[in-house]
Amino acid sequence: MAGERERGGRERNREREERDSEFVDKLVHINRVAKVVKGGKRFGFAALVVIGDQKGRVGFGHGKAREVPEAIRKATDSAKRNLTRVPLREGRTLHHDIAGRHGAGKVYLRAAPPGTGIIAGGPMRAVFESLGVQDVVAKSIGSSNPYNMVRATFNALKRQDSPRSVASRRSLKVSVVQSRRIGGDAEAAAD
Repeated sequence: MAGERERGGRERNREREERDSEFVDKLVHINRVAKVVKGGKRFGFAALVVIGDQKGRVGFGHGKAREVPEAIRKATDSAKRNLTRVPLREGRTLHHDIAGRHGAGKVYLRAAPPGTGIIAGGPMRAVFESLGVQDVVAKSIGSSNPYNMVRATFNALKRQDSPRSVASRRSLKVSVVQSRRIGGDAEAAAD
C-alpha cells in the first residue's frame, strides 16, 4: 500500500516536471533593496520573470525574497498561475498592430513579414521569445521601467484579436473578415 502511494507521488512529480519543462522562462529584472536596521543593512531581492510555451501562451510574475534563487522561484510560480493565450497569425507574428499602456509605459506592437525577426527592447523581447513570436516590430515610449514595459506589452497582447473571433462576434465567415483585411473585396463585403 505504502509502495503504491509512494510511486503515485513520484509519477505525479514526474508529470509536473514534464509539464513545467514545456515552458521557457526568462529572467527580465532583479532589483536589490536594502533595509537599514540596528546591526547594518538587510538585503532583499525582487525578481521579474516571463514564462511561455512558445506556442501562444505567456505569463509574467513577480517574486520577492531574501535570496535571489528563492525570489526567482516565487516569480516563476506566479507567472505559471497567470498565463494568457495570445492568437498568432501563422504561429509567427501578430494579427494586427496594437498599442498598450500601463502607467507611464506605452508600447506599440506591429505585425511584420517573414524574416523580420524580433525587433524589440529588452523586457519586450523576453515576452515575444517566450510567446513564440518570430516576426514583430515593437517600440516602447515613455517609461523604461521593466515592470511597466512588461505590463504594457501584456495589456496590448490581451487585446489582440484573431479573424476567427472577430467573425464569430460579427456573425460573418472568416474568409469575409480576412478578405476585407487583405484587399477590401467589395463583393465579399456585400454578402
